[in-house]
Amino acid sequence: LRRPRRARCGHSPRSATMAQGQIPVVFSEVLSLPSLGISSNAIKFGSCAMESDKFITVCDNSSGSPQVCIVDLQNGNQVTKRPMSAEAAIMNPVSKVLALRAGTNLQIFNLELRAKMKAHAMPEPIVFWRWISPNAIALVTATSAYHWSIEGTSAPAKVFDRHAALGEGTQIINYQVSPDEKWCLLMGISQGGGGAIKGDMQLFSREKGVSQTLSGHAGCFHTMQVPGRGDPAQVLCFEEKKADQPAKLFVMEVGRDKDAPGGAFRLAPVPIPVPADAAADFPVAMCAAAKHDVVYMVTKMGYLYLFDCLSGKALYRARITTDTIFVTCAQSSTGGILGITARKGQLLQVALNEATLVPYVVTTLRDNALGIALAGRLGLPGADDLYSQEFNRLLGGGDVAGAAKLAAEAPNGMLRTAETIQRFQGIPGQPGQPQPVFQYFHLLLEKGKLNALESLELAKPVLQQGRTQFLEKWLTEDKLECSEQLGDLVMAADVNMALSVYLRANVPEKAVNCFVQRGEYDKIAAYATKVGYRCDYGFMLGNLARQNPAGALDFAKGLAAGGLIDPNAVVEVFMGANRVQETTAFLLEALKANKPEEGYLQTKLLEVNLRGGSPQVADAILQNNMFSHYDRQYVAKLCESCGLSQRALEHYTDVDDIKRSLLAMCANPQTLNPEFVLSYFGSLSPEASLDCLRELLARNMRGNMQVVTQVAAKYNEQIGAQPLVDLFENFKCYEGLFYYLGQIVNFSQDALVHFKYIEAAAKCQQFKEVERVCRDSTVYEAEPVKAFLMDAKLPDPRPLIHVCDRHDFVEEMTAYLYANQLQKYIEVYCNKVSPQKTPQVVGKLLDLDGNEDFVRGLLNSVGHACPVEELVEQVERRNRLRLLQPWLEARIATGNQEVGTHNAIGKIYVTLNRDPVSFLTNDQWYDPQVLGKYCEKLDPSLAFLAYKRAGGSCDADLIRVTTENGLFKDQARYLVEKQDLELWTTVLNPVEGEAESAEANRRQLIDQVVQTALPETKDPDHVSTTVKAFMAADLPHELIELLERIVLQGSDFSENKNLQNLLILTAIKADKERVMEYVNRLDNFDGPEIAKIAVSDQYGLYEEGFVIYTKFAKLAEGAAADELNVSAVGVLVDMVRAMDRASEFAERVDAAPVWSRLAKAQLGEGLLAPAIGSYLKADDPADHADVVRAAEAADAYDDLVPYLTMARTHVKEAQLDTTLIYAYAKAGKLGELEEFIAAPNVARIDDIGERCFDEGLFSAAKLLFASINNNAKLALCYVNLEQYREAVDAAQKANSVSTWKEVNRVCVRAGEFRLARVAGLQIIVHPDHLEELTQLYERAGQPDELIQLMEQGLGLDNAHSGIFTELGILYSKYVPTKLMEHIKIFHARMNAPKLMRACEKALLWDEAVFLLKEDEQYDSAVKTMIAHPAAFGQDLFLDCVQKVRNAEIYYKSVAFYVEQQPLQLCRLLQVLTPNLDHSRVVHQVRKLENLPLVLPYLKDVQKANLTAVNDAVNELYVDDEDYESLRASIDDFDNFDHIALAQKVEKHELLEFRRIAAYIYKKNKRWTKSVQLSKADKMYKDSIDTCAASGDPAIAEDLLRFFVDVCDKECFCATLYTCYKIVKPDVALELAWRSNYVDFVMPYVIQYTRHLDDTLQELEKRTAPKEEPTEAEQAQAAANAMMYGDAGMMPGGPMMLTQGNGYADPNMGYADPSMGMGGGMPPMPPQNGMGMPPQQMGMGMAPQPGMY
Repeated sequence: LRRPRRARCGHSPRSATMAQGQIPVVFSEVLSLPSLGISSNAIKFGSCAMESDKFITVCDNSSGSPQVCIVDLQNGNQVTKRPMSAEAAIMNPVSKVLALRAGTNLQIFNLELRAKMKAHAMPEPIVFWRWISPNAIALVTATSAYHWSIEGTSAPAKVFDRHAALGEGTQIINYQVSPDEKWCLLMGISQGGGGAIKGDMQLFSREKGVSQTLSGHAGCFHTMQVPGRGDPAQVLCFEEKKADQPAKLFVMEVGRDKDAPGGAFRLAPVPIPVPADAAADFPVAMCAAAKHDVVYMVTKMGYLYLFDCLSGKALYRARITTDTIFVTCAQSSTGGILGITARKGQLLQVALNEATLVPYVVTTLRDNALGIALAGRLGLPGADDLYSQEFNRLLGGGDVAGAAKLAAEAPNGMLRTAETIQRFQGIPGQPGQPQPVFQYFHLLLEKGKLNALESLELAKPVLQQGRTQFLEKWLTEDKLECSEQLGDLVMAADVNMALSVYLRANVPEKAVNCFVQRGEYDKIAAYATKVGYRCDYGFMLGNLARQNPAGALDFAKGLAAGGLIDPNAVVEVFMGANRVQETTAFLLEALKANKPEEGYLQTKLLEVNLRGGSPQVADAILQNNMFSHYDRQYVAKLCESCGLSQRALEHYTDVDDIKRSLLAMCANPQTLNPEFVLSYFGSLSPEASLDCLRELLARNMRGNMQVVTQVAAKYNEQIGAQPLVDLFENFKCYEGLFYYLGQIVNFSQDALVHFKYIEAAAKCQQFKEVERVCRDSTVYEAEPVKAFLMDAKLPDPRPLIHVCDRHDFVEEMTAYLYANQLQKYIEVYCNKVSPQKTPQVVGKLLDLDGNEDFVRGLLNSVGHACPVEELVEQVERRNRLRLLQPWLEARIATGNQEVGTHNAIGKIYVTLNRDPVSFLTNDQWYDPQVLGKYCEKLDPSLAFLAYKRAGGSCDADLIRVTTENGLFKDQARYLVEKQDLELWTTVLNPVEGEAESAEANRRQLIDQVVQTALPETKDPDHVSTTVKAFMAADLPHELIELLERIVLQGSDFSENKNLQNLLILTAIKADKERVMEYVNRLDNFDGPEIAKIAVSDQYGLYEEGFVIYTKFAKLAEGAAADELNVSAVGVLVDMVRAMDRASEFAERVDAAPVWSRLAKAQLGEGLLAPAIGSYLKADDPADHADVVRAAEAADAYDDLVPYLTMARTHVKEAQLDTTLIYAYAKAGKLGELEEFIAAPNVARIDDIGERCFDEGLFSAAKLLFASINNNAKLALCYVNLEQYREAVDAAQKANSVSTWKEVNRVCVRAGEFRLARVAGLQIIVHPDHLEELTQLYERAGQPDELIQLMEQGLGLDNAHSGIFTELGILYSKYVPTKLMEHIKIFHARMNAPKLMRACEKALLWDEAVFLLKEDEQYDSAVKTMIAHPAAFGQDLFLDCVQKVRNAEIYYKSVAFYVEQQPLQLCRLLQVLTPNLDHSRVVHQVRKLENLPLVLPYLKDVQKANLTAVNDAVNELYVDDEDYESLRASIDDFDNFDHIALAQKVEKHELLEFRRIAAYIYKKNKRWTKSVQLSKADKMYKDSIDTCAASGDPAIAEDLLRFFVDVCDKECFCATLYTCYKIVKPDVALELAWRSNYVDFVMPYVIQYTRHLDDTLQELEKRTAPKEEPTEAEQAQAAANAMMYGDAGMMPGGPMMLTQGNGYADPNMGYADPSMGMGGGMPPMPPQNGMGMPPQQMGMGMAPQPGMY
């Protein structure tokens, strides 16, 4: 928060010096919205909202880009700006949920989740909206009020219609909903009569659905606690303002029946204290603070009103701001409110000042009753004296109940003291009523909890009467404060209740004693752990272990859990009593954390059970793995000795021990646990495992084989297959090897495992397993398995067959079977196992010279399953193909269509020459590629047939065969018929490196094509494709030869247009000399297209093209002929560049298109005049733009005029008329120009006028601008023609700033200042051009003219701040004497910062300070006066320095005054007192060595009791030797360095200062030092008083001895009298006797003897037996019991705490039966003649319990 402002109190509005601490509110500015970058224009009602003390939202559209600014007040005032187009935005009061409104559209966004929650479009505009709860928004339209929940998808729900009183013309300013959401309050304002603002409110009941109108401006709902009622009251607070009546405050409860218990709360209307100067003011906001039950009301004029809700009284009124606060909200942290001022954007905070509220009410408002009520209800300070006075008044008036109630309700328990209890105890009771003290306790119990003293005083009589049930009830209800004294008191009556008290009072020693007495040992440990209490638990546990072992066990567990006893000590206790079971149970509980430091105890636990005959317990412990830090080797030996071999194995680590235990376990099948053995081997290393397995096999192979095989199988991966196989093989244990490998072979991927398994199975006669593995396994290595099976020669070869078949050893298998006469297995293999491998079997049989009949039979048995191609390849490789002919023919006869079959039979037919041509031509299923390749060496013609049969897939082979064998005729025919351009390309384009042979082959092919293939064909496609092939092959000469044969030598294709076109085109490309011949001889070709090609840049045959155009133009008519003639003349002008021939050709043809084409060419060549002539002959205006461009370039406007005149007859364009005007202007034909613009035209006169103006043709431009009334440009033309008067007249008509600027510039330059001033007056009213005008005059050296112009401009109606500012700057530069007067008159209309900079530059500091003050830049004004003392003014400086914002300036001002104005320093400090850090001022002035100057100021601020101020004041008093002021300062203000001051003045030359030093030491309880100083100065009275105050007998004895030494008997006697309480009798008597001061000690002896006697009498009286009550007293006691005894405990009835004859209070004397319920007044001891106070006569002895 920023520094607090001083609020102007309503009761003394002009009191500017009243400190904020003296008023009942705290007022401060939290922040300024403009300083956070928020535009002031957006800080207004509607666009700025503050729904709670968490966020402020502003819709700021001032920058042009709409945005929503969110100020997070709970996060360091962080500003978040979001680009959103919205009219209004309101933030949820508790979360980051933003509601936006634009027109009738509403949207709600969750900013944290970045998601849109809801959206809705209202049917009518919204005039007011706000959050009424964290989950709902109120929407007010022109006719109705709606509530819109943010939950779900529901639309806004209509609540009620607006009343007619809040109809049209009413502005809604607020809307409130009651906490129970059953009542709604709508508030609006409207224009009333006489200029007053009328307020109307509509109160709506949602339950009843009815409305009531109220006359007022503001209201709110509030929930508060009403005295005398248990339920809270929901009240409506509102301001009522009726016409011609004062404003009133109403507070009434709503929603409660008036007949309900307690009734409905309602206050009488309370007038609102409106100031006289604010009669037209009205409230704009009202807010009730739940923390203090106070109503805050803020008005339009900035007044703040505070009202008490429970009484309606006005607490405070002040004007806190002169601006309008348009939005407010409650501030939960302070119980105050926050408000924002319009435009300025100040966030103001107002809260109740709890420290000053009650004093303000009492002293200023003079309302003691209200002050007491506020202090009691809110617990506020400041009413202590009021309560004490009222309490004494009530007691003095006999109102015991009222006094008890007041004491019970006093704030902060200020009256709940021992003195109050004693006063109630001293009041005698009234007959038939409880004792006053019990009435007091009754009220306290109803109000809440008693304190320790009250609880003790109440418990004493209750326990004496045996009413312990009351204490139990009060303890249960937490009505008593427990203490050790209360527990001691209760202990004698009830141990259980005493335990409860001790526990609550946290007295562990006595609480443990109670547990012991109750025998609850199990609770002691838990309690001790909880409170951190320690005692001798070992002794307690030893006793309990002998008496109750089970209880001792529980007790020990609790102690150990809390860390209250060492577990070793517990073990010693239990083992000392030979309690193994309890020891085990305790250690199991204590060691469950399994900590490393508990290893010894873990070992001890196992040892106790293993040696103590309970090995099963140790076995269970080890089985559950409960511990891990015991001595494993020691425990293993114990386990082995007890027969727990398994546990021993688990703990042994040495291999020899492991072997021993393992063999012992395996030797006894009954104790053998196979599962454990298997799991145990997992903990051994591979080497140890092998060693153990080897030992097992060596000792008993047959007996241990199963265990060994299981271990080997389970840990195969860890140990490795190879070592395990070697282990079994070394012992020749093939059976074990078979079992071991059989368990892992199905899962192993080790080839060795599979091979060894096959080998072991074969040795164990397990042939089925051998076959299975060989068939199914994919892991073993085939070569060693095959070799093993062949060497083993098993009776069944099927394993070998599987291996060879899977791994492609078919030939070796065949040789093995054939050699061992196993042909049957060969047939089985080929028929059933792998028919597809029959070719390999047949090939091997042929290699072995097997029987051909067997081979044929094998093939016939296999049949179609045998693959033909592979079989043919095998047989053909061995040159035995004919062997397959019958088999193949049989397959073909069955309709077989396999390619391989037909290929094989085809090879046989070709080889045997059995009509191969017919086969190759007719068979459809052979592969041409295969047979063609096969026939190439036998007969190339057959290969050609085979390749031709392929349908194009073997074209490359066909071309190769025909080329290599000279079959070019067949090749040519095939190519022509095929019509394949890609194939033609392959043939006609030779391959690099074979160019010579390829060229010869191509030549032969071309000859065959020309001579044979093409003449034979009649198909035009054949010809076309062939020609295309020659063209693609880039063979132009060959193509020409081909085409001449076809076209010129007579054929069916002679008149073909395409061929003629092709012939000419080919000649153009390859033989240009023959083109003209072909053009003349041929007629059926595309002339224009060919001409375009001929005249192209690539070929350049211009003459041939020209001939073609003219030849075809003669044959054409009309437009076609013109087009061809244009093309012909284009050839002449564009390519031949013969303009003369072109002109002759145009004359001969005489066609307009030709002339146009010629004109365009001439224009391109720069022949402007001939070109224009040609255009005129052609009557063609189409290229007028090019003509105009050329004429402008050549500056030939005279030639251009006739052409443009002709063009206007055809074209009506603005550009044409514009150009004609420009031509007139350039040609100087102003008369024709004037006639033209006077006639109708479409020219852009303004553009051409600008052009003429820019080119200096001002006369022509003047005519043009005058014709279109462009006075701005006309004025400039006059200016350039030096016609100034006409220029001013035109500028007046134009009224343009730029025109006036130009006219002004020229007039200034020409010295026409009068005309320049006329123009200048029109310029200076525009702020943007003012600086440029000023620079113009200053550069021209005419500041006087400029000042005269500015002074004349001050009287203009539209004069702006820039004129006043610039004139001030000119005064500062040229006429500084006029500046101050100018500033004082026009400072409000200037740009102060700009003028201030000018003043600073001109060193005009008085003027600068005045400007800074008027601009409210008080900080800068003060800084300027400090930096430039010449500008200092006392009143001005004091006025400004009070308003600065930077606190540092205060202290710079202090330094400035010390240096420049030392005599006025106190005046400055008095003005700044409320704002200064006084400690810092003292430090600063002390540093400047001018502390005495500020003594008056220091006296004024010393009431703040600051250390630095007090030290400075005391220092000045010491320096001035003003000991009286110094003592007063020390007494009044104690916040200073006492010891330092005392040390400083204890050696002062003046006695009074040394007395002050002793006084300071006394105040700081340095009694000895104080007494020494007083004795040194012989100030014996001071030393005696100090000694009495110290209460130290040693000091008193020392002082007495001192007086004896100095022989001052009177002081000795005075010391005995004053220090009576602390003087020891033996010391006094001894000193008196030895110093002969018996007479002077005698008064002390007499007083002491009397006091001793009184004390003894009192003790005798208290210990005397009680007297028996009389019968009347017994009857009265019985009546009292009947009246109050039982009813006193009933709710609502009077409390009866005691019965009988009363009780005896040890501190009050004996009870007097005649005084009713006892406890009477203590007897007043008689006073001694010496006048000693009775409280100093006693011995100070407290009564002991033994005295009763």
